[in-house]
Amino acid sequence: SRRKGGKYQYPVYSRPSGLRQGQTWLSRREILEGGALEGRGLEIAWVDDPVALQFMQIQGSGRIRLTDGSEIRLGYAGSNGHRFRSLGDALVRRGVYNRHQVSAAVISAWVKRNPKDGAELLLGNPNYVFFRVLGRMPAGTGPVGAMNRPITTLRSLAVDRAYVPLGAPVWLEKAGAEPFSRLMVAQDTGSRIKGAQRADIFMGTGDEAGRRAAHISDTGRMVVLLPIQRAYALAPEG
Repeated sequence: SRRKGGKYQYPVYSRPSGLRQGQTWLSRREILEGGALEGRGLEIAWVDDPVALQFMQIQGSGRIRLTDGSEIRLGYAGSNGHRFRSLGDALVRRGVYNRHQVSAAVISAWVKRNPKDGAELLLGNPNYVFFRVLGRMPAGTGPVGAMNRPITTLRSLAVDRAYVPLGAPVWLEKAGAEPFSRLMVAQDTGSRIKGAQRADIFMGTGDEAGRRAAHISDTGRMVVLLPIQRAYALAPEG
């Protein structure tokens, strides 16, 4: 909804002016419980599902369907600079679930069954992502990634740019229940993706794609394809 009311109680914020890239700012708890952004006109929309909102923040982009049937497409606009803490890991540490049981759907269901503890779980991740409204794009176009270009189903990877340059082709070999090997492109980043051999595969948009993505946590191998001079420049000394 464009306005707060009824079940639409959770704001989607644009980035505050003055917040610099890389700056550590207020935590999620301080932003939401302290009302630091209230009254500043930064609300893009209000949503009814705080878990879906937090997963959209993890992904860094998404769509909101409004009550009149129209859509708002959102892209990443920055974060508060705090370290990301996984909701799934928190539930595993508490002994609520084993690691193989955790998925976005499981976390969402648990939060709804346990509203008080669920609200605290969501606030336990201090990282907070801000969004910007994207212009009109052709129907069926994927979300906009960190390169400010639409990403492509089963061809785009989110990577740790400390190890993998954005735009680089990556040969991916994925194990698991549905193994595959294919050439992909590093086009996005994510707050939970850390390390040279970590990546998220963009599975597409919609509920079915979300369910498929929630059940992928597989081992594999990534080979980044770079010109030899660039590869030498990125290699660690010694």
